[in-house]
Amino acid sequence: MSIPTPSPLAVNTKDELFFKELGARIALARKERNITQVQLCATLGIAQQTMAHYEGGRLRLPSSLLPALAQELQVGVETLLGQPGATKAVSKRGPASQLQQQVDRIAQLPRAKQRFVIEMLDTVLAQASR
Repeated sequence: MSIPTPSPLAVNTKDELFFKELGARIALARKERNITQVQLCATLGIAQQTMAHYEGGRLRLPSSLLPALAQELQVGVETLLGQPGATKAVSKRGPASQLQQQVDRIAQLPRAKQRFVIEMLDTVLAQASR
């Protein structure tokens, strides 16, 4: 009697949280662009059920799929991986200022909420310049 070997794409408990969060970021980016799983899968050449498993964190997303997925969703690979500031240079002068921390947090919001914050800032800045 042989012991069944798990699929290489199956998520083990050690990586479960990472892949659930990755799947949630993929789903959020897809929904923000009003793209269905079926539409996204057609452009990527994968089955819709597979994408559902990626978004649910039940399957490991192959790293080779990340660039095409990021391009289709119009986000950076770093954003999909949960590292939106990864391409920025690291400051050597200590921790980020409070303003920079707030900007980084705003960058992680969904696009609609980012637009809302930008509109509020534009209003405040326009009033301050009078």
